[in-house]
Amino acid sequence: MTPTLIGLIAGLLTSIAALPQVVKTWRSRHARDLSIWQPLLLSLGVALWLIYGMLIGDTPLILANITPLICNLLLTIMKLKFSDNGSTHNEEAPV
Repeated sequence: MTPTLIGLIAGLLTSIAALPQVVKTWRSRHARDLSIWQPLLLSLGVALWLIYGMLIGDTPLILANITPLICNLLLTIMKLKFSDNGSTHNEEAPV
Protein backbone atom coordinates (compact mmCIF):
# COMPACT_ATOMS: atom_id res chain seq x y z
CA MET A 1 0.00 0.00 0.00
CA THR A 2 1.42 3.37 -0.99
CA PRO A 3 1.47 6.41 1.31
CA THR A 4 -0.88 8.19 -1.11
CA LEU A 5 -3.42 5.36 -0.95
CA ILE A 6 -3.20 5.26 2.85
CA GLY A 7 -3.75 9.02 2.93
CA LEU A 8 -6.74 8.78 0.59
CA ILE A 9 -8.35 6.03 2.66
CA ALA A 10 -7.70 7.94 5.90
CA GLY A 11 -9.17 11.10 4.41
CA LEU A 12 -12.25 9.25 3.18
CA LEU A 13 -12.88 7.58 6.55
CA THR A 14 -12.44 10.75 8.59
CA SER A 15 -14.56 12.66 6.09
CA ILE A 16 -17.55 10.36 6.46
CA ALA A 17 -17.15 9.51 10.17
CA ALA A 18 -19.76 12.02 11.38
CA LEU A 19 -22.35 11.23 8.69
CA PRO A 20 -24.12 8.43 10.63
CA GLN A 21 -24.60 10.73 13.65
CA VAL A 22 -25.84 13.57 11.44
CA VAL A 23 -28.39 11.28 9.78
CA LYS A 24 -29.53 9.76 13.09
CA THR A 25 -29.90 13.16 14.77
CA TRP A 26 -31.77 14.63 11.80
CA ARG A 27 -34.17 11.69 11.59
CA SER A 28 -34.90 11.53 15.31
CA ARG A 29 -34.91 15.31 15.87
CA HIS A 30 -33.35 14.41 19.21
CA ALA A 31 -29.94 15.61 20.37
CA ARG A 32 -30.28 15.77 24.14
CA ASP A 33 -27.65 13.06 24.67
CA LEU A 34 -25.07 14.66 22.38
CA SER A 35 -22.38 16.78 23.97
CA ILE A 36 -22.19 20.23 22.40
CA TRP A 37 -18.42 20.21 22.84
CA GLN A 38 -17.59 17.26 20.60
CA PRO A 39 -18.91 18.64 17.29
CA LEU A 40 -18.01 22.20 18.27
CA LEU A 41 -14.35 21.38 19.00
CA LEU A 42 -14.13 19.12 15.95
CA SER A 43 -15.53 21.92 13.80
CA LEU A 44 -12.86 24.27 15.08
CA GLY A 45 -10.07 21.72 14.58
CA VAL A 46 -11.23 20.74 11.11
CA ALA A 47 -11.64 24.40 10.13
CA LEU A 48 -8.04 25.01 11.16
CA TRP A 49 -6.88 21.99 9.12
CA LEU A 50 -8.86 23.36 6.18
CA ILE A 51 -7.23 26.78 6.53
CA TYR A 52 -3.81 25.14 6.88
CA GLY A 53 -4.46 23.11 3.71
CA MET A 54 -5.41 26.28 1.86
CA LEU A 55 -2.31 28.12 3.08
CA ILE A 56 0.05 25.40 1.88
CA GLY A 57 -2.00 24.62 -1.25
CA ASP A 58 -2.63 20.96 -0.35
CA THR A 59 -5.73 19.94 -2.31
CA PRO A 60 -6.18 16.50 -0.65
CA LEU A 61 -6.01 18.13 2.80
CA ILE A 62 -8.55 20.75 1.75
CA LEU A 63 -10.95 18.18 0.27
CA ALA A 64 -10.59 15.83 3.25
CA ASN A 65 -11.73 18.54 5.66
CA ILE A 66 -14.73 20.04 3.86
CA THR A 67 -17.18 17.20 4.60
CA PRO A 68 -16.29 16.78 8.30
CA LEU A 69 -16.51 20.54 8.79
CA ILE A 70 -20.01 20.61 7.31
CA CYS A 71 -21.10 17.53 9.28
CA ASN A 72 -19.81 18.81 12.61
CA LEU A 73 -21.30 22.25 12.06
CA LEU A 74 -24.63 20.57 11.27
CA LEU A 75 -24.37 18.50 14.46
CA THR A 76 -23.65 21.64 16.47
CA ILE A 77 -26.67 23.39 14.95
CA MET A 78 -28.91 20.37 15.52
CA LYS A 79 -27.69 20.09 19.11
CA LEU A 80 -28.74 23.68 19.71
CA LYS A 81 -32.05 23.25 17.87
CA PHE A 82 -33.09 19.75 18.99
CA SER A 83 -31.61 19.52 22.49
CA ASP A 84 -34.96 20.16 24.18
CA ASN A 85 -36.90 17.85 21.85
CA GLY A 86 -37.90 14.58 23.38
CA SER A 87 -37.19 15.55 26.96
CA THR A 88 -39.95 13.13 27.90
CA HIS A 89 -39.59 11.01 24.77
CA ASN A 90 -39.79 7.33 25.69
CA GLU A 91 -39.51 8.15 29.37
CA GLU A 92 -42.05 7.36 32.00
CA ALA A 93 -43.39 10.11 34.22
CA PRO A 94 -41.76 10.15 37.67
CA VAL A 95 -43.74 8.41 40.38
